[in-house]
Amino acid sequence: MKNVLVLCTGNSCRSQLAEGYLRHFAGDKATIYSAGIETHGVNPRAVKAMGEDHLNILAHTSNNVEEYLAIPFDYVITVCDNANEACPYFPGMVERFHYNFPDPAKATGTEEEIMGEFRRVRDMIKVYSLDFVKQHLS
Repeated sequence: MKNVLVLCTGNSCRSQLAEGYLRHFAGDKATIYSAGIETHGVNPRAVKAMGEDHLNILAHTSNNVEEYLAIPFDYVITVCDNANEACPYFPGMVERFHYNFPDPAKATGTEEEIMGEFRRVRDMIKVYSLDFVKQHLS
């Protein structure tokens, strides 16, 4: 079984969305973790956006990358430029991937406009996650 880490700045939105989709699409082919360079707690709008797509991430926790340094990861996916630049070294044959998704937590406007941005980013991450599983975990 493969170990996959999704890394973001605060482990509150993008990495949580990716963790949810990767777990869903990978099933028992991988163990999926997410973490942040910092921890900001799981964003309630991320939980809501995933719930709208019938995935429950309410039990997810916001974890610091330092908690996972001893795990032998096969893949590390950074989902923002800040995490990519600050990503610690993982020993072994770790393959790193990077995609800088927009941060929906920075969206402004009405609640519906903000949720629209969460849905847009969620859908981008869903496509990326499905492609990743097809290419690397199938």
